Amino acid sequence: VLSFTSQILSNEEKRANFDRYGDAGESQGYSQHQHRQFHHFHEGFYFDESFFHFPFNSERRDTSDEKYLLHFSHYVNEIVPDSFKKPYLIKITSDWCFSCIHIEPVWKEVAQELEALGVGIGVVHAGYERRLAHHLGAHSTPSILGLINGKITFFHNAVIRENLRQFVENLLPGNLVEKITDKNYVRFLSNWKKENKPHVLLFDHMPVVPLLYKLTAFAYRDYLSFGYVYVGLRGTEELSSQYNINVYTPTIMIFKEHIDKPADVVQARDMKKQLIDDFLSQNKFLMVARLTNQRLFQELCPVKKSHRQRKHCVVLLTGEGDKFAEAYEAFLTFAVANTKDTLKFVHIYNERQPEFADALLMDDERFRGKSAVVILERRNNAGKIAYKTLEEAWQGSKEDNFILLDLLDQLRTDPGLLSSETVLADLNDELAPMFLIRWLYSTLDYISDCWDSLFHSNWREMMPLLSLLFSALFILFGTVIVQAFSDSSDTRDSAPSEKEETAAKTEKNDTSFSKESNSRIPKKGFVEVTELTDINYTSNLVRLRPGHMNVVLILSNSTKTILLQKFALEVYTFTGSSSLHFSFLSLDKHREWLEYLLEFAQDAAPIPNQYDKHFLERDYTGYVLALNGHKKYFCLFKPHRSGDEGGTLGSCEDYDSSLHTEAKGKSSCSPGSRSIKNKLHKLSFWMERLLEGSLQRFYIPSWPALD
Repeated sequence: VLSFTSQILSNEEKRANFDRYGDAGESQGYSQHQHRQFHHFHEGFYFDESFFHFPFNSERRDTSDEKYLLHFSHYVNEIVPDSFKKPYLIKITSDWCFSCIHIEPVWKEVAQELEALGVGIGVVHAGYERRLAHHLGAHSTPSILGLINGKITFFHNAVIRENLRQFVENLLPGNLVEKITDKNYVRFLSNWKKENKPHVLLFDHMPVVPLLYKLTAFAYRDYLSFGYVYVGLRGTEELSSQYNINVYTPTIMIFKEHIDKPADVVQARDMKKQLIDDFLSQNKFLMVARLTNQRLFQELCPVKKSHRQRKHCVVLLTGEGDKFAEAYEAFLTFAVANTKDTLKFVHIYNERQPEFADALLMDDERFRGKSAVVILERRNNAGKIAYKTLEEAWQGSKEDNFILLDLLDQLRTDPGLLSSETVLADLNDELAPMFLIRWLYSTLDYISDCWDSLFHSNWREMMPLLSLLFSALFILFGTVIVQAFSDSSDTRDSAPSEKEETAAKTEKNDTSFSKESNSRIPKKGFVEVTELTDINYTSNLVRLRPGHMNVVLILSNSTKTILLQKFALEVYTFTGSSSLHFSFLSLDKHREWLEYLLEFAQDAAPIPNQYDKHFLERDYTGYVLALNGHKKYFCLFKPHRSGDEGGTLGSCEDYDSSLHTEAKGKSSCSPGSRSIKNKLHKLSFWMERLLEGSLQRFYIPSWPALD
């Protein structure tokens, strides 16, 4: 062995051959030596001798996989986007992989067969493309996976032809091809208007839909709807007879706006992928397709690339319903009779694409409630178009047909006929599924991926996730147990005796606040009181959240400091409630707003009219209003009067008499006979009743503007 090695290292040609092919060039002697070694290995492990005809010795490496080799950038930029048009079958292999060599004959046969049907084939060499292999989640070789719609699915069965074909077929969605019989073919073909697609029927004598047809349906699913008719099945005789089908020859028919006869037909004893692609690519759209999204608009009306490649779109702007059916049928007949490569006939519903219709018709009186025809040409991808609108509304008459035909003839020689220009916004996607449906599909896909990963993933990779999951469960379980024991011990420790309960009840009766009030511990060491102005009026009152109230103190410039200090002391206990907000209102600025609001409290106290001689003398300082912006009501607190201990809490006493008394200066409510601070005496009791909901409520139709 040492002598043989030294010969290789000393000879550059032999060394190069050995590095490249694993062979120094002396094939005969080395092959005999190799055969003897493998024969011994065969005797020990009972393997088939043909298994050990490895290609990395005297014979050169098989190059069949080289054209399928994938690199990371190629996979991300080309293969993944292309997987939305066709599925991919990808093999992950490496050097000195005995199992890879064992599956090679089957893989080579299936790859050639599936590629002819339209399946993408890829090979990843894990030794040279470790980043891509890790990205795919392949941590052992050989591995086989499928890629469709950007989603990866691993193959876990025995590597035989039938299993691989079934694996690719299972990757495809199950609703690509509908089984058609005499009972449902009319419904299927009539869906062209709802789906805005031509419908394809394949007639064949195979009981199962061929894989080639399923792959074709997946590739063209955005443009066509597919149905399969098994002509050997009872219940398809009427269908075969109506369309004169040869039951011995596979037939493909495309139906567009008319379901009584196909728009195009192809028959062949051996349907090849290229034949089907050529046939379908020429019939992807209806004769007068409806513009339902921006992508369809760009495909049917492409941007002109040169003067020789001008393509014009004739657009019928119409509505839905029987009222517009006659105009649409006349437009469809005109389109069928004047089909050309440089012309595309389309229609659009004004109600579903209002921006598009407004940009072209500009709300013209002539077209209101009627159909209109516009000839347009897209100038760039930013939405700029040149167009011309027919002078009169489209009714489908012979005169309308002559006018449109004349304009199209002029357009061939005079491109300047399209004299108007505008910029169109992107079309709405009318057929896009609802958000809830998209979310449901995404959730189901995610659950399916998790379920598949749970049973087929490498458990060493799952260990960090499982460890994290069990750690979280342990912490949660431990927290619950500790909390349960803590609560039970606190209950035992805090059980009061009868004497303690009696003392607590006595103390509760002596305090100025109820138990509910005492439980509201203030969150701050101060009371936040903001001025209610026209700037914050909407946010602090009109659009106040449900369940919230704004307690507003009425004051003047002269009483502002004293009343705010007393107000803060009285309401401080209630600042722990997040549903209460505190403000003050300047009487000097907003007297009219307050007067208007108090008019709705007449059941509690009649309000004098504006001609009352004491109208401008009334003093509202010290009044407090609890305003519920959502339910449009308020509760009223009036300043305390000496000798009246209970009249301030419910806002039910004679409001008018109190106002006159204050105005005349004959009561203790006069500033001269009592201190300003006493006006808010017992406000805390009123606040307690406010939170209990026992105060009278005065409802108003709407909040007045605060000017």
